[in-house]
Amino acid sequence: MLVLILHRVMAPMSGPELARFLQRFLPAAEIPFNYIEVIGLVVAPVVALIALGDDPGGAAFVLTAIGLGFTIAGPLLVSNRLAEPNYKVIRAWDPDAMPPDWKATRRRYFAFNWIRAVATWVAFALFLAALVDVF
Repeated sequence: MLVLILHRVMAPMSGPELARFLQRFLPAAEIPFNYIEVIGLVVAPVVALIALGDDPGGAAFVLTAIGLGFTIAGPLLVSNRLAEPNYKVIRAWDPDAMPPDWKATRRRYFAFNWIRAVATWVAFALFLAALVDVF
């Protein structure tokens, strides 16, 4: 929803409109559920890898391990190391006196969202392929 719908809504917004929108949206997006969800996205494949440990060269194990790598790289590291510091910049904006680099910050915001979305979709496809391989 974020990259496919909200980006289209946010892209034409002026700087002050975007600032006001994101300053209301970002705190709601940083609820504990999101952190629990990412922990689950990491823990579940680790549990699956342990269960598949008797065949570490098997397709299901390899697909799950690669999916775990995409999950760690996208939703976990990009969020923690890149997106959240960018959120702090956005939350500090004064809508009535936008910084001159606000468009660059918006581009980073969009890019980080796309990286996480693609990494999540790829990980899901890999996990699904691993599940199909098991059965």
